[in-house]
Amino acid sequence: MSRHQDNDKSRPGSGRQGGYKRDSNSRGNAPIRKAPSKFATKPDTPKAPKSSKKSSNPDEIRLNRYISNSGICSRRDADIYIQSGNVKVNGVVVTEMGHRVKLTDVVQFDGVNITPEKKEYVLLNKPKNFSTAGDDSPGSSNVLDLVRGASRSNLLPVGRMDKTTTGLLLFTNDNEMVQKFTVPNQRSSKVYQVTLDKNLKFEDLEKIQKGLMIEEHKVFVEEITYIEDQPKSEIGIKMKTSNVKVVRKIFEHLKYDVLKVDRVTFAGLTKKNLPRGDWRFLSEQEIINLKNA
Repeated sequence: MSRHQDNDKSRPGSGRQGGYKRDSNSRGNAPIRKAPSKFATKPDTPKAPKSSKKSSNPDEIRLNRYISNSGICSRRDADIYIQSGNVKVNGVVVTEMGHRVKLTDVVQFDGVNITPEKKEYVLLNKPKNFSTAGDDSPGSSNVLDLVRGASRSNLLPVGRMDKTTTGLLLFTNDNEMVQKFTVPNQRSSKVYQVTLDKNLKFEDLEKIQKGLMIEEHKVFVEEITYIEDQPKSEIGIKMKTSNVKVVRKIFEHLKYDVLKVDRVTFAGLTKKNLPRGDWRFLSEQEIINLKNA
């Protein structure tokens, strides 16, 4: 990952006409294996026969390890929860120590389905010509190509982006997080910088601020401003939605062509120190903030 300064610059402001300004933007130790003591057996003592027990099924793992891999708690704590009856496998409470499960089994911890892999969260500053579908047109590539080296987990993009949209895109293997930020009703704000084919009329800016009826739905924005020291075709817009199509439709409804959409903030996350095309893992505090957003 790169640690360079970001060249993408925009921040939300407080006024309608001039609030936006461009700114500069391990794993644990290996287990210790003790050497066998030379006094463990007498020289003339025959070796014990090997156990006839079959080797473990490679498609199965111990239940406490399954829980630990999900990131909920340590194996030792998982044993306590198992004994307490907090864990179900395929709908049945399991309290047996050493119980083995398949990766295809449905495991519930306190009534919530879990998966045997640690939840990971990767933030990408998406460049042009990459889409979440990868099939928008010949020559467009999938955004997954940009974060493929981040994790072995099956990371999914949170929401959709076409090849012309740039900016912040979150990836995770946390299905609850994906659902949280793709449902229509959201609480967290996103800021977009929009470039139009012509200057946005002030009366149209006011119309957008008051709310527009688009396809029989009232579309509201939290804030819309001209970007300070830029042409009136450069607009900053703050909304709850993570659906970029909605952002485009607002301006197209008023007969403007949208040349560019750049997501500059996403639920409190920013592009600071994240150059275009680079990615980084979220910090523990950022993950907590997202879950509470």
